[in-house]
Amino acid sequence: MKPDLRKRWENEVLVGDGAMGTYLYQLGSPVGISCEELNLISPDVISDVHRRYIEAGSQLLETNSFSANYYKLSKFGLESQVEEINRAAVRIAREAAGSEGYVAGAVGSIRGGKRVNVSVQEMGTYFEQQISALLTEGVDALLFETYYDLAEMRIAVGRARKLTQVPIIAQFAVDQVGRTMDGYKISEAFSILQDEGVDVFGFNCHSGPKGIMSVMSGLKGPLNVPLSVFPNAGLADYVDGEYVYGASPEYFGECALSFANLGARLIGGCCGTTPEHIAATASALQGYKAESLSQGKPLPEVREAIVVNSDMAVKEANNASNGASSASGITELVKERHTIIVELDPPRDLDISKFMEGAAALKAAGVDALTLADNSLAVTRMSNMALGHLVLTELGLRPLVHIACRDRNLIGTQSHMMGFDALGIDHVLAVTGDPARFGDLPGASSVYDLTSFEIIRMIKQLNEGVAFSGKPLKQKANFVVGAAFNPNVKHLNKAVERLEKKIASGADYIMTQPVYDPELIVAIKEATAHLDIPIFIGIMPLASGKNAEYLHNEVPGIQLSETVRKRMEGLQGQQGRDMGVEIAKELLDTAMEHFNGIYLMTPFMFYDMNVTLTNYVRERSKAMAPHLSHSS
Repeated sequence: MKPDLRKRWENEVLVGDGAMGTYLYQLGSPVGISCEELNLISPDVISDVHRRYIEAGSQLLETNSFSANYYKLSKFGLESQVEEINRAAVRIAREAAGSEGYVAGAVGSIRGGKRVNVSVQEMGTYFEQQISALLTEGVDALLFETYYDLAEMRIAVGRARKLTQVPIIAQFAVDQVGRTMDGYKISEAFSILQDEGVDVFGFNCHSGPKGIMSVMSGLKGPLNVPLSVFPNAGLADYVDGEYVYGASPEYFGECALSFANLGARLIGGCCGTTPEHIAATASALQGYKAESLSQGKPLPEVREAIVVNSDMAVKEANNASNGASSASGITELVKERHTIIVELDPPRDLDISKFMEGAAALKAAGVDALTLADNSLAVTRMSNMALGHLVLTELGLRPLVHIACRDRNLIGTQSHMMGFDALGIDHVLAVTGDPARFGDLPGASSVYDLTSFEIIRMIKQLNEGVAFSGKPLKQKANFVVGAAFNPNVKHLNKAVERLEKKIASGADYIMTQPVYDPELIVAIKEATAHLDIPIFIGIMPLASGKNAEYLHNEVPGIQLSETVRKRMEGLQGQQGRDMGVEIAKELLDTAMEHFNGIYLMTPFMFYDMNVTLTNYVRERSKAMAPHLSHSS
């Protein structure tokens, strides 16, 4: 007999498994199939994945049943096989786990953060049907994962507790704000669920280790209840039709110790993780001595009533230019002197005071354009069209706005561009856009009617006075269109080939991802010497050691050198920002020797860092003037 899970979690950290779906795709399974159907038609494939995780060090396996409910299976015509698929999932996992391993029946969210036409009563029925099948085969625990709102989680947990007393693990998918989609603080949600019989509380999916760690830190130290964490392998990048995750196994192992110190008693991985990530986690936790949970702090008492027995609960839970713009713009200016573009993120709320304060400070420092992202990392922010207009008319500063393929179809994209033209905003940067499922509204659709190549070509078509449909527009637009370039890759020549295609599509200038290696800056110059459009080298000052590790391990397209990571290690606050500025100045020394285009990115609205760097560029540019060779 294996020890009871509840007792093991009191003083021990268990290693979970990693991703099933994304790992199956990585192994060659077609995208878009029902992974759960493989329990019946290819059980050996699922067994092999489970075996790999056990060999990597997993002590608890999740059944391959995340979407094995009536609603999700009906999309594949499999709704009549709910019981068969779930029971097979348990049998396969049980055989792989052996006599010492534990098996948790995975029960995913039906709604997944979206609005679906399923009543509360139907939802409860679907949960009960799936849970009953899992229990029939004898799971050691039930794991409710990737839930976005408390209302749905309570429905699932309520049905489970009607049927069994096995341990229940309840995991939310939340962003760094640390609230469920129906507005509850995580600590409040945990307290409510504890009263309803949940044993382990935690987080999975949606973000990488850094995002989950941020939410856990917000709980202010270990709790007297066990926590579980199953992060993604960093943020996903969408490359040539595939999702690519950047967090390395080594980084995952390092984060596992931090999670354990914050009270995690079950640590595994979600999207993008592999047996290598789990092996690193198991290795890092080997010999770890966990403090008794009884020494932690209690969850807060919550007396708020939540109605979950009506459809209403689900419905409520869903619930003037002054010459700054010109025809030539930065593409002509950069031929004459060092030209500075600074990125300042639009706010996530309705308060624009700090943004405008930062924009004014950067204008006073002498930046040539202020660039505004289009809901970067798929996080909802204020419209860059509105803020671009304010920057232009109130400050006389040229706005350079990003336009993402993700959020708008062809109709919306052309309409958006026509609006920019009417407002006198003529500098844009065309980007693919991070997938919506990894942002703060994961239920939102990622449109992608256009690729980054196509959106450049279509915008330039507006400059000919021709609409996307081919109809005449009566007059011509005057857009200067930029393209993004990620040089932080293994094969720089391949990235340059992709860049050449963007130039062929009509790109007028290039803005790179942040670069943190002087040697790479030189390599970029050599690799792009044949290109005849200006390149703006991206430099983002680091704010702290944690910021450096997050960027390096979790954010697509950013790679820090080992030297930079060591210099930032352990630094925080003003000390961290000072070191970040010092490193950025050293990078600027090299960048300014080879490029006239400088692209500064502002971390966490610390615009004063880029005011300092802008002043540095201006002073150094004056000193270089007699020797300036007018680089691109």
